[in-house]
Amino acid sequence: MKIVHTLEEGPWRDFVLNNPRGNIFHSPEMYHAFARAKGYEPELWATVDDAGGIQALILSANITVIGGIFRFMTTRSVVYGGPLCVEGEAGRAALSFLLREYKRQAGRRVLFTEFRNVHDVTDLLPTLEANGFAYEGHLNFLIDLTRPSEELWKNIRSNAQRNIRKAQKSGVTIVEAGSSADLGAAYAILQDVYHRIQVPLPSLSFFSAVFEELHPRGMMRILFARLGEVNIGVLMLLIHQGSVLYWYTGPLREYAEYRPGDLMVWSALELGRELGCHTFDFGGGGKPDEEYGVRDFKLKFGGRQVNYGRNVCVHAPARLKLSEFGYQLARKFL
Repeated sequence: MKIVHTLEEGPWRDFVLNNPRGNIFHSPEMYHAFARAKGYEPELWATVDDAGGIQALILSANITVIGGIFRFMTTRSVVYGGPLCVEGEAGRAALSFLLREYKRQAGRRVLFTEFRNVHDVTDLLPTLEANGFAYEGHLNFLIDLTRPSEELWKNIRSNAQRNIRKAQKSGVTIVEAGSSADLGAAYAILQDVYHRIQVPLPSLSFFSAVFEELHPRGMMRILFARLGEVNIGVLMLLIHQGSVLYWYTGPLREYAEYRPGDLMVWSALELGRELGCHTFDFGGGGKPDEEYGVRDFKLKFGGRQVNYGRNVCVHAPARLKLSEFGYQLARKFL
């Protein structure tokens, strides 16, 4: 076995599509989007056998909040799709081989690496933990889109049903972004939302890159909630192999009474069914032992709760502690 950092896109794409844990964050398209975005540096790590067959793969994104001399204090690596390998002992061995080499090199450049698992990786946990990637619980909610629309509606809690009806009766409509020209309006809404909750938001270049790489291939959709001629909310969706991922979203605060958030979720569920998708992935519900308002919102829509968790390896503990202090200070000025 050997480690490589480039792959022919045909075999790479086939490996992802044919693996039950393959998802959009393992795809060549997402790699290219990360490569074009400001503040992101993707790295492809793959284990191949002597015949060149892919045995294990991770696509990490090194994310830098502040560049220049502060880069080594503000860069982390996120593997959004989690680890990917062939099934069985051979796959676990290939993944272990990959992780050992990854840790040897990554620690010089990033504070920590976080695997955000999209699928159940219970069988891989011994391998991950043996290589220093500790498991942390993290909830999510999945909705089965193969059911009739009427059944999906019945599984939504009554308060969310009322909110959806209220939005519709108030004249809120859902329209889809048709071109990159709509990104500015979408980003303005997200800026308002993320400034309010004091969480950093990727640059517009990031969303532009993702849109330009994925939207022409049917892998991304953007929904606006609109009242009259005013966009009052936005929801970005990622679509891959029958799964619809609830990605970046938010309503403008001054229009919250119109309940655009609830209507956008319902519209996304209907869109997913129209596209023939089988799963709506809510994209995370926080840590099990911590209160999280977003989780309460997502719970209303009747999804199945899962805890695929995350695996984290800290490469530079002292630098990370100092960086966390700086981040909490910076949040006061966001």
